Amino acid sequence: MTFVRIGGVAHHVTVEGAGPVCVLSAGLGLSWFDWDRVVPLLAPYRTVVRFDRPGHGLSAPASAPPTAAGEADRIGSLLDALGVGHRDPVTVVGHSIAGFHAEAFARLHPTRTAGLVLVDSSVEEHPRPARTAAVSRALGRALSAAGLPAALGPAVRRAAVRSDPASPALVRRVYRTSRVLRGTLLENAHYGAVAAELLDLRDRFPLPPGLPVTVLAAPEGSARWERRQRALARRLDASYEAVVPSGHLVMLDRPDAVARAVLRQEAA
Repeated sequence: MTFVRIGGVAHHVTVEGAGPVCVLSAGLGLSWFDWDRVVPLLAPYRTVVRFDRPGHGLSAPASAPPTAAGEADRIGSLLDALGVGHRDPVTVVGHSIAGFHAEAFARLHPTRTAGLVLVDSSVEEHPRPARTAAVSRALGRALSAAGLPAALGPAVRRAAVRSDPASPALVRRVYRTSRVLRGTLLENAHYGAVAAELLDLRDRFPLPPGLPVTVLAAPEGSARWERRQRALARRLDASYEAVVPSGHLVMLDRPDAVARAVLRQEAA
């Protein structure tokens, strides 16, 4: 277990395995251990980097609201802190909202990107205006003062995550904190703004020519979601795979599909 400082904020990071680097970033409110079932499938062949964004997992609270460019730069700064040079491009794997961050990294740091895997990524064709950070902070303070994180945090986690890979003790350590509640609310409040920024980045910063991109989708019987995921794949000139059966947390339900996508890309 390691902590590195990025922008003055302590980030929790784990590094396992050996070989070309892949970076795994989980979705809203999730933690590094949500990739636990994927890591053993990758570590024999890849150096697997997992990290918690500010206010998630064991990382310190955020010092500023998230932006697409800021999250892309965060990944770059994390690689710098770990000694991964600019001549060693990495595969970036983003789940859900972190798909925005992974794509932004590929666009803003093309020479550092070897591949891109979007795992049931968020898709917003027409982003709505975000809630204000002030509202998010006020809600976080109110819920924390009421003791809700300590009382309900682990229970909410158990209800949301089927077959949780983390031990009850670890879930309590992470999800009883007001820090994680506030971090989740802050990212959610700026979801629309990050989505809109990514649309702008798409117009101004093309993906590197020939970059291998995979869209892994979990349609779960939703024809509309599958259409949107397929449209995302076409927009990015990506390969498309519907992971069935699987829920939104593909890395828990089908770690084999995630690992296969990474290994296939880095072998391309």
